[in-house]
Amino acid sequence: METLYETIRTEAAQAVSALLEEANLQPGELFVVGCSSSEIVGNAIGKGSSMDAARAVFDGIYPLLEEKGVYLAAQCCEHLNRALILEAEAARKYGYDPVCVVPWEHGGGSFATTVYQSLKSPVAVERVRAHAGIDIGQTLIGMHLREVAVPVRVGVNRIGCAAITCAKTRPKLIGGERARYE
Repeated sequence: METLYETIRTEAAQAVSALLEEANLQPGELFVVGCSSSEIVGNAIGKGSSMDAARAVFDGIYPLLEEKGVYLAAQCCEHLNRALILEAEAARKYGYDPVCVVPWEHGGGSFATTVYQSLKSPVAVERVRAHAGIDIGQTLIGMHLREVAVPVRVGVNRIGCAAITCAKTRPKLIGGERARYE
């Protein structure tokens, strides 16, 4: 019988794998994750943080992102104004200025804390413009996606008890009746 950790890891990997396939991200692009570990384990958002659930999600998705050369941006909770944790290299590449904060389980959230503890050279930044992302437990990642966000159905509706929403982005379609698009 699969443990809760294994179930969460498997569901996270399935969802992100399907999203990565649909979004067709290129090496060096950004993938944002908002994750309520409380929602994953069946509690209200912010009311039952679980480092174990956060670790399971990280272990399910990070190897997939690494394999594709895609940068992870982990959204912190509202107590840190939804700042994001990512590799310093990614912050430099995109011109994001680091801010001084270190997430912890009850100030930033379990997932951001796990990411901070797991990356080679983590930094916090105030905002990103990610190319795709997954919202686990209604954490509101939209503010960190590029325009134009497009919902993606991945065949997985939940990770643990948390509802998920996936999105990719595409360039804006501009022009009028004479415009042509790829």
